[in-house]
Amino acid sequence: MKNSSLWIRTAIIAAVTLIGIYLVIGPRGAIDANDFTWQGIKNNVSENINLGLDLRGGSQLVMRVKTDDYLRTLTENNQNAAVLAAQEAQLPVADGSFVAENNNYQITLNLTDPAQAQAVIDAVKQKVDFSGWTESTNGNQINWTLPVAAQKVLAAQAVTQAEQIIESRINAFGVKEPTFARHGATDSGQLLLQMPGVDDPERVKELIGKTSKLELMKIVGPPNPSPVQTYPTQEAAQASIAGAPNRRVLVYTDRDAPLPASPNQPEPPKQYVVVETPAVVDGNELRDAAAVSRTGNDSDYQISFSFKPNGAQKFGDWTGKNIGNYMAVVLDEEVKSAAYIKSQIFDSGEISGRFTKATAEDLSLTLKSGALPAEIEYQEERTVGPSLGADSIRAGVAASVAGLIFIVIFMLIYYRGAGVNAVIALILNMLLTLAGLIVLDSTLTLPGIAGLILGIGMAVDSNVLIFERMREELRAGKSVAKSVEQGFDRAFITIVDTHITTILSSVILYMFGSGPIRGFAVTLILGLLINLFSAVFVSRTIFMWLLERNPNMKKLSI
Repeated sequence: MKNSSLWIRTAIIAAVTLIGIYLVIGPRGAIDANDFTWQGIKNNVSENINLGLDLRGGSQLVMRVKTDDYLRTLTENNQNAAVLAAQEAQLPVADGSFVAENNNYQITLNLTDPAQAQAVIDAVKQKVDFSGWTESTNGNQINWTLPVAAQKVLAAQAVTQAEQIIESRINAFGVKEPTFARHGATDSGQLLLQMPGVDDPERVKELIGKTSKLELMKIVGPPNPSPVQTYPTQEAAQASIAGAPNRRVLVYTDRDAPLPASPNQPEPPKQYVVVETPAVVDGNELRDAAAVSRTGNDSDYQISFSFKPNGAQKFGDWTGKNIGNYMAVVLDEEVKSAAYIKSQIFDSGEISGRFTKATAEDLSLTLKSGALPAEIEYQEERTVGPSLGADSIRAGVAASVAGLIFIVIFMLIYYRGAGVNAVIALILNMLLTLAGLIVLDSTLTLPGIAGLILGIGMAVDSNVLIFERMREELRAGKSVAKSVEQGFDRAFITIVDTHITTILSSVILYMFGSGPIRGFAVTLILGLLINLFSAVFVSRTIFMWLLERNPNMKKLSI
């Protein structure tokens, strides 16, 4: 029975070891003979283990969400919506104005009949969310002011929203194992992004920095068959408004116009159109967006989009009432398409024009992820070259190997034959820790290598506890078999106790740390958990084999 138990333990160790070896050095695709050459194994290891920015090289960006711009836009939109709500209710509001600077955000409505101030307030609050704003009346004016405390809450919400949107864009873009977290002071609005393996971050910057705010708006002008009403200058478009409320002037890029006949031929001049505000629907109502090729040409892509049920209903109601008019597809304050409404449309539309495949895919991705609440400002950009990463790897590997060699020599000299047992358990611990990183798809950083080295020290400490306890039992005159058994049994509680306290500390580091700190915590936790297997289970199995071969062993090389 005892022999059967020993064979089961051996089979478990062999299976775990072989799986660990394959995970670390095995190929991930089709197996080739070159995969098992020295160079092939090195390539396999580098592909299997996710290396962090400090080891692999890549880019680091520090960005800031411009929360002041967000609060300004919020104030302006609320002012426009308040005026529109009062006018739709046919209440006596002459006009409105707003202030948005130096932490002062205020909206003012001017009344022609102050006696109806409360009616105006009630009508506005039905359409506009003024929660958190302070309301006051002064003669023929109604004022809403945003207190500093409310400003901080809204700014924090904008940063959180931007963080979620940027993270979804990065994940969809395909950057492997990025690090993305808050940076700097709590209210700074700063975000840190590290992208291992990305040495040209310009496309990523362009992707994550786009606000990609989509709006569908009515173009002001005569209905079909007249063409879209355009103006040659912004001033001419502004003059056409003549004080009319709820109008905006936007630049119009006619993407369907013929391409220049030659590269030297200038692009057509800019045009301007006047649109009605607020938008019929916006990007918050989008359900999906995709890049579509109409001709198979890589430079002739469009973006098709579809709406959520609520957006589809609003869009359908509006298009049903505006057949024969033109609608502007507005992206980031620029009219990309001017669509003629032939019939009622409910759930879908498209942004037409000559997009390339890459720009169409990027645009559809940003539309799906949602519009950023405010623009992103890049404050720091740093690129770590692959050569610097390779130097870090060499330094880390050299430190690990040097520490391992020193420990091996010490264990062999001080504990003699039992030291061989400890060395086997130690090497297995390192192998399985790397395999654990691969299984968890975790990233190995330079601090992670430090955690690996510390794990080696903790593993040696476990063997020292066991061996010293065995020595005490031998000095007390007990047999070798009894000394081995009690050495493991009595040291086990101490080993578990020290490991649990260190693991708990590492868990706290992981929960509250970021980036490299988490890398350190992960490798240390893995090393300690695996050490309970290698230093206790594996090491004890080796001693059990020795005693199986020589049950009457009188001396132990320890």
